[in-house]
Amino acid sequence: MNGPGERGVKILGILGGMGPAATTAFMARVQALTPAARDEDHLRMLVDLNPHVPNRHTQPEAAGETLGEMAVRLREAGAQVLAMPCNTAHAHAEAIRAAGLPFIDMIGATVEAVGKTGATRIGVLATPGGEALYADALAKAGLQLVRLEGADREAFMTAVFAVKAGDDGEGPRGEMRRLAAALVSAGAGAVIAGCTEVPLLLRAGEVSVPLADSAEVLAAACVERCR
Repeated sequence: MNGPGERGVKILGILGGMGPAATTAFMARVQALTPAARDEDHLRMLVDLNPHVPNRHTQPEAAGETLGEMAVRLREAGAQVLAMPCNTAHAHAEAIRAAGLPFIDMIGATVEAVGKTGATRIGVLATPGGEALYADALAKAGLQLVRLEGADREAFMTAVFAVKAGDDGEGPRGEMRRLAAALVSAGAGAVIAGCTEVPLLLRAGEVSVPLADSAEVLAAACVERCR
């Protein structure tokens, strides 16, 4: 196994568990996107899959403290670059950066990716916290946010929590397709999958406009940064 810095390859530390299925899917994406002809060509990943991070919506201070502690532990274990496949938890990016390692900005990278589609009105499928982060990042990029409205906001969270409970069947899948279509009907020229549970339910071919998958964007950024 390659040691730290061997052939310029850096060790990736992943702050995960928010939720567990999204984290393991993200790790598979990193592996799939890594150009490799043998085991040794893949990235070494140190993963703290911690489903006990305090609720990012109702306990933000405790969540930030826990994420900061996770970042320090990953650094002490040998990680050289940090990433976190959870959009909402990026509200605590500064607590993670305090560990002193480079931290890949999932929100910024996804907005940069969606900007390349040429669309100026961007639909966002995200939790309220994640949506707020994207609203700020899109505004700074000169792009307009298209939000889910009314009961669709609660319907989105219901679908996300279904996945967290192990249900990725046709019910939540159909609902996520409907919600993406609602954003397109509201004028979105592209859609951001701004919650890492979304791509577990929704594929790019099921949306009539470009879909920027934040988990895919982050995985690609990890491969580029660590190699």
